[in-house]
Amino acid sequence: MQTIIEPFRIKSVEPIYFNTKEERTVILEKAFYNPFQIPARDVLIDLLTDSGTSAMSSAQWAAIMLGDESYAGSTSFFKFESAVKNIMGFPIVIPTHQGRAAEKILFTILGGKGKYFLSNTLFDTTRANIEFSGAEGIDLLCAAGKLPSVPAPFKGNMDIDALKNKIQELGANNIPMVIMTITNNSGGGQPVSVENIKAASAVCKENKIPFFIDACRFSENAYFIKKREAGYADKTIAEIVAEVFSYADGCTMSAKKDSFANIGGFLAMHDKELATQCRNLLIITEGFTTYGGLAGRDLEAIAVGLYEVMEESYLQYRIRSMEYLTEKLIAAGVPVMQPAGGHAVYLDAKAFLPHIPLHQFPGQALVCALYEEGGIRSVEIGSLMFGKYDADNQFVPAQMELVRLAVPRRVYTQSHIDYVSEVIINVFNNRNEIKGLEITEETPLLRHFTAKLKPVK
Repeated sequence: MQTIIEPFRIKSVEPIYFNTKEERTVILEKAFYNPFQIPARDVLIDLLTDSGTSAMSSAQWAAIMLGDESYAGSTSFFKFESAVKNIMGFPIVIPTHQGRAAEKILFTILGGKGKYFLSNTLFDTTRANIEFSGAEGIDLLCAAGKLPSVPAPFKGNMDIDALKNKIQELGANNIPMVIMTITNNSGGGQPVSVENIKAASAVCKENKIPFFIDACRFSENAYFIKKREAGYADKTIAEIVAEVFSYADGCTMSAKKDSFANIGGFLAMHDKELATQCRNLLIITEGFTTYGGLAGRDLEAIAVGLYEVMEESYLQYRIRSMEYLTEKLIAAGVPVMQPAGGHAVYLDAKAFLPHIPLHQFPGQALVCALYEEGGIRSVEIGSLMFGKYDADNQFVPAQMELVRLAVPRRVYTQSHIDYVSEVIINVFNNRNEIKGLEITEETPLLRHFTAKLKPVK
């Protein structure tokens, strides 16, 4: 197969500061074994997140200089609004400073005690904003999505039978919204098919429940549909995107993912009454309705990025990069989510470190080992992020124990990725030396951001 090259040239660079394994051991201890507490300068390859960490294009930087910083009715807002309307088809567009701000507004209005939000899989901030309102988030991931090492084309799908049963069990009046996350971040960056989106939408319409899409990685999901779903090979990415959103009542979006922006997000919808409530809360918490906590220059960058991210040459390179790293790890026997996801490679920490019990957080232990060995910063998506305590204060582990290596867009080259694979394989070959961790300090919500841990003796 012909080599797939990066569909861009590098115009500006920033330095990487190298450190030794001995220095990283001290840094890790000072950070209480939590990668969020490690200073960025001390990280060699930063795969903590792909959110807001991408490289913007020359066209985006040029657009930034056109930013209209007017408080109300900014020209930049209308460019931004037009892009969202043209691509996604929603008539109402409400800017926010990032995706979780859109979630906070939406779930503050619709949530509350006794309410349930159903999803294929909710990501951390989505679930936290739901729970903060007093409501409960319930994941209904398809069976294939729960088996990391078994390949399937659309492992991010929702279990439609489970959706029907849960609506019947809880009552449609108690379910303000069903949310489809594309791609399924907590489920390994796995895509969702049009067939599944259409089926979930139909169930929601039948029960008069609003159906929203968490659209952070809408373009990557569309590329998977083009490559894997029957009937879509000859459709453009824009056509697939338009069809996907045609089945939804609205969406939340973090523009820090599939629009290359360093900040920004939005709510988009059809419902005028809900939009009025959202805008009222937006003014209190974010800013006026035509800037929503963003500078005009940010709105300009997002408007350009939303189109750039749908370029097929970019998506081919992006998805192939994930496959490249995944294939190298599989060849070395490393347990990894299969097939490769859209924005990240996910290690199966449960299979990687079977000697570490779940209550000692094997995913977090692996995250720390990768940093200590090679200065790679990643994030645990397992029992530190999603584990809970029951009514008797007994530990309830997460469904899967994953470590996500989220690759920022247009930032790292193939040699960086080769280095990442070498570090992971070295850690895997010495995996029996890795010890578990215990929490010494935690918060009730989103504890993984600030938790303090120490090695188990």
